[in-house]
Amino acid sequence: MSARAAAWAVHLYTASGLIFALLAAIEMCVPEPDARRVFLWLFIAVIVDATDGPLARKVGVKKVLPRIDGRKIDDIVDYLTFTFLPLLLIARMGWVPQPVLLFVVPAMIASVLGFANTGAKDEEGGFFLGFPSYWNIAAVYAGIVAHHVGTWPNAIMLLMLAVLTVAPVGFIYPNLAPKRWKAPIMIGALIWGLMIAAMLPRYPAAPLWLVWLSLIYPIFYTAVSARLYAKR
Repeated sequence: MSARAAAWAVHLYTASGLIFALLAAIEMCVPEPDARRVFLWLFIAVIVDATDGPLARKVGVKKVLPRIDGRKIDDIVDYLTFTFLPLLLIARMGWVPQPVLLFVVPAMIASVLGFANTGAKDEEGGFFLGFPSYWNIAAVYAGIVAHHVGTWPNAIMLLMLAVLTVAPVGFIYPNLAPKRWKAPIMIGALIWGLMIAAMLPRYPAAPLWLVWLSLIYPIFYTAVSARLYAKR
């Protein structure tokens, strides 16, 4: 395969996340949406997002196709699959109190500002600046919390994360994590993903012991991020 063909293939692979975004949106449009199907499509999009960057760097898409901005394609797909659709799901399922716009819109706007921030991805340092719009993860826990506890904890969570999105705090960029921490972060993410998959058959009535166990990885990721960002 020629270098140009390989570069185009990577761009199309990145853009394929739109297919899964559309499938998630279609599911949310049915009279009684199944959140499990939505999460399935969104997590396939996460897999695409996690693997397209290394492929892009390997084939040198910036040099081969300088007029096609892969970062812009990635940001458009990421905003849909990491922010807009997960927050739309939270609103659609009623996982926050009324009026839902009061809690969902600040998160959407904060993420727009985060995506527009040219310094939000510090690839050299290996950090995201601000909460990296992991609203798909927040949505998973929001459904469980709404089922077991109620909607107000979700309202507080969304507002807090919206503030963190534009705050001067750092979160590790998993693909570019320091060598010492990359393996624990990537392996931990894989194990965490398997635990989330194990929750889906009974979602949102997932076993609470599994929910609590799954929280170990987000806490670990946040703690390591804070430590490394403070020492950068």
